[in-house]
Amino acid sequence: MKISYNWLKQYVNCEYPAEKVSELLTSTGLEVEDLERFESVKGALKGVVVGKVLTCIDHPNSDHLHITTVDVGGEEPLHIVCGAPNVAAGQKVLVATINTELWIGDEHITIKKGKIRGEVSEGMICAEDELQLGTSHEGIMVLPDDYEVGKPASFYFPVEEDYTFEIGLTANRSDATSHIGSARDLVAALNQRENTTKYHLIRPSVDDFKVENTTNNIEVVVEDTQACPRYSGVTVSGVKVGESPAWLKNRLAAVGIRSINNIVDITNYVLMEVGQPMHAFDADKITGKKVVVKCMPEGTPFVTLDGVERKLNSRNLMICNAEEPMCIAGVFGGQKSGVTMETT
Repeated sequence: MKISYNWLKQYVNCEYPAEKVSELLTSTGLEVEDLERFESVKGALKGVVVGKVLTCIDHPNSDHLHITTVDVGGEEPLHIVCGAPNVAAGQKVLVATINTELWIGDEHITIKKGKIRGEVSEGMICAEDELQLGTSHEGIMVLPDDYEVGKPASFYFPVEEDYTFEIGLTANRSDATSHIGSARDLVAALNQRENTTKYHLIRPSVDDFKVENTTNNIEVVVEDTQACPRYSGVTVSGVKVGESPAWLKNRLAAVGIRSINNIVDITNYVLMEVGQPMHAFDADKITGKKVVVKCMPEGTPFVTLDGVERKLNSRNLMICNAEEPMCIAGVFGGQKSGVTMETT
């Protein structure tokens, strides 16, 4: 299980170095098997600065490259060969300067001064995927005009730095399969270490979560009470599905979870916060306004979120609507019932 130190500090006022916290958690029985440094952008955008493209001409020895001069706040502009189709004079861009390390997955490249088709290149004008600031590789990032030339990229694109604890949980510690569970043990360890009672668990507030009457009532029926003694849900309306804010994406990334959209990310956030698995369904796709927990007949076909049709066995616990299965309980959502950009 991965635990983010920044996230953990939301629930306990602790400023100990991560290495010391690792020792304290291990002393409580939550054995820290590994401690890793985390950056929301690998390399923390070091060496990447805002530049302004002063000139842009076609490369004489290529049908797709351009030769640019770029002001990055130094004494002289840089000569940079760029292959992006959208590069043009007057743009504000992000430039990886000489000796900058750029990460692509687990591999990295170091920007060097060199020649490309016979022309000197002293850096790299970057696309967002080359800086881990997005997924697009259709062209370079074009910045707003008010971005200041020479400013570090991290000034406009803050990088979160964190530590991640890899905890090896034993079967008897299901109470600690979350950040709040780990924080509870850390509070006890801190108070014992310092012979004090000043540390306490800081629980998140739910004051802003309004509970009002809804006309979108959905019934929950548990048919297989042996496999699932209890199943509950809540209807949330008036939502707008979209990209999650940076803080939420960073929290999830630190513990190895890829951001999908704000609704799916919230369910994963709650899972990692309190240890409660959740799944979001599109209420409009719950046929019969009924959620039924049961097992399906052997060989029942079911298409999961990844588009793969699977054959269920009679022991697979399923979350169904009135007509068909929607989710393999606690394992995999279905393609037809998931949240989409049209979900409200």
